[in-house]
Amino acid sequence: MSGTTAEPWDVRRVHRELYAPPRELALVRVPPLDVIAVDGEGDPNTAPAYAGAVQALFTLAYALRFQDRAEGRDGRVGPLEALWRAADPRAFTRREKDAWAWTALLTLPAGTTDEALERTRASAAARKPLVTLDRPRRRTLEEGLCVHVLHVGPYDEEGPVLARLHEEFLPPTASRSRATTTRCT
Repeated sequence: MSGTTAEPWDVRRVHRELYAPPRELALVRVPPLDVIAVDGEGDPNTAPAYAGAVQALFTLAYALRFQDRAEGRDGRVGPLEALWRAADPRAFTRREKDAWAWTALLTLPAGTTDEALERTRASAAARKPLVTLDRPRRRTLEEGLCVHVLHVGPYDEEGPVLARLHEEFLPPTASRSRATTTRCT
């Protein structure tokens, strides 16, 4: 061995094109990604379910990271991400957060097996009995062709960016005929 260490797995490095979005709306092809995710609905600022989902995701992700490290693999916990949906896309531009449905998620390191995930879930639950760790579920996201943009500023000021997305970039009939998903990192 040459004495060099392999660089830790980091989703932001592996998929740089997804984690450095432009400031203008642009298309990007998102490859299939394995994640742990929790679904819920309501205002993420006030819904206890959202705070619980975030706590469960990070508890599980860090436990998995430490388990991987003990087994000779190293990786970084990725950023919290969320998929946002609403029956009426205007709920986003109107900031009607109680009408939002969400999926909070963290990307899993490449090569994470179901067995490793469940083993880690059991050991983390024993150490953190107050955290509800049965809610995060593994799934593969297959988003394909997406629109992405970097919004700089408070979330409550992203309305104009979302309005441009729904009213200018996406065909008007497409954005109104189905539930719209917005991915935030």
